[in-house]
Amino acid sequence: MEDLYLFEHELEQKGIKYIGGVDEVGRGPLVGPVVACCCVLPTDFILEGLTDSKKLTEKKREQYAVYIKEHALAYGIGIIDPEIIDEVNIYQATKLAMKDAIKQVEEQLPLEHVLIDAMPLELDIPTTSIIKGDSKSISIAAASVLAKVTRDKMMYDLDKKYPQYGYGHHKGYPTKKHLEAIHEYGLIDGYRKSYGPVKEILEGVHG
Repeated sequence: MEDLYLFEHELEQKGIKYIGGVDEVGRGPLVGPVVACCCVLPTDFILEGLTDSKKLTEKKREQYAVYIKEHALAYGIGIIDPEIIDEVNIYQATKLAMKDAIKQVEEQLPLEHVLIDAMPLELDIPTTSIIKGDSKSISIAAASVLAKVTRDKMMYDLDKKYPQYGYGHHKGYPTKKHLEAIHEYGLIDGYRKSYGPVKEILEGVHG
C-alpha cells in the first residue's frame, strides 16, 4: 500500500501541499462522453485497498467513491461529449476533459502540482505524467474511481431509456452484443460517429 503514496510524499517533502491526481475513463466506448477527474487528497488520507478502478469490483468502487468525495480536499469532474470527440479526436477530447476537471479544482484551492495518468498535459503548474499512474499514485487512483463511477452512472441512465442495447453491461464498449444491438436497432444520439464500427453502420445507411 505504501508505494501508492510515493509520488505524493516526495512532493510533500518539498513543501508542496495541494497535489491533484488526474485520470480519465471512456476513451474506448462507442457511445457517451469521455470523463476525467482531478482529485486532491489530504496528506493523512488512507483508504485500504484503493487502486486502479478497473481492478476493483463495482460495489467497492461505489463505496470508495462516497468515501473519497467525503474526505477529498477538492475534486472536479470534466465531461466531454461525443460531438466534441468527433470534432477534435479522442486524444484531444481527453485532454480537454482533464483540463476542465483541473480548472474546477483550481476554483476551490491553489493547486500546486498535478500527477496525471500517462498523458502529458500543458498547464501553468508543474505536472508529472506517470505510466499506469492509477496503480502507482493514491491521488490518481482516487480520481480513477470518481471518473469511472461518474461515467458508469451515465451508462446506467442510458440503459434505463434504451434497455435493448445493454449499456448497463458493456458501458458502451464495442462488445459482440453491443455491436449486434446497434446493427439490429440502429444508432441513438450520443454515438461517436468518428469511431470505426459506428462509421461502418452510418456508411451502410447512407451508402
